[in-house]
Amino acid sequence: MPNFKNPSPPADGYRGRFAPSPTGPLHAGSLVAALGSWLDARKNHGKWLLRMEDLDTPRNISGADQEILRQLLACGLTWDEEPTWQSKHQERHKKALERLNQLQIIYPCTCSRQGIANALEARGVMTPRNHEMVYPGTCRPHELFSYDEGERSSTEVAWRLALPPGLSIHFEDLALGKQTQDLNREVGDFVLHRRDGIFTYQLAVVVDDAEQGITHIVRGADLLDNTARQIYLQRVLGHKTPSYLHLPLVLDEHGEKLSKQTLASAIHTENAQQALQELRRAARHLGLRDLPDGEETSIAQWLLAATQAWDRKVIFS
Repeated sequence: MPNFKNPSPPADGYRGRFAPSPTGPLHAGSLVAALGSWLDARKNHGKWLLRMEDLDTPRNISGADQEILRQLLACGLTWDEEPTWQSKHQERHKKALERLNQLQIIYPCTCSRQGIANALEARGVMTPRNHEMVYPGTCRPHELFSYDEGERSSTEVAWRLALPPGLSIHFEDLALGKQTQDLNREVGDFVLHRRDGIFTYQLAVVVDDAEQGITHIVRGADLLDNTARQIYLQRVLGHKTPSYLHLPLVLDEHGEKLSKQTLASAIHTENAQQALQELRRAARHLGLRDLPDGEETSIAQWLLAATQAWDRKVIFS
């Protein structure tokens, strides 16, 4: 395991991270995200942190977090500070929700997914497959106000963020260029705390990235659609907005994103040669060419060459 005694700060303040969910071992798609974020941190002389996003406890698989740690180390992708587990820091998520409550911009919601779908259908709005439903505002009160602690702790409701009208977020993706999202038209008021008591990804990732001082977020393009929501939350909570870089997804034979939900196979890292082959496949997906391919090449040598070759401009070329 890496040694974290007396860590030295990065020369330019770069702090990146890889934040997998322990719902299974790493597959080809998650290795692409891990390698891309690691290379970007190393190329920029920064730090690379590891955070287990394990808040969604019903989806967690026992032992998956330790298997992910083992796989990363087998691939030579070492981290620079002690790994953290999101579930151990829920007090900070609670404080953030309370801050939003004080600002009078959250409200309780009792809508089910089917209820939202029915409300949209009644308005003639059909949501395409694999697209998120735009919340129609069914439970939004005419006047927003703060709620007491007893109301906020209720497991009978979810808590949504009330968006101001005409909210468009603009940002520059380091690989994809200028991005814009109209949050009212494309998302609607979104959930921060679920009815089952679990804080959502949108709130937790913003709070934890700010707490860890993350300056650069490198992740899969499937999360691009979440970025505007997170930038708005950062602004409301008074956090700095990191730089974003979204990586091309690995797709299966049906053109679907490779994921644990689609039963993607775990990468093979039982020995160094297997791990190196997985790294080479991930690098090719990221647009890296002409890297050492000899059998005598060590993982450390290959990663050094890959770091030197890393170029954000070629990712989607």
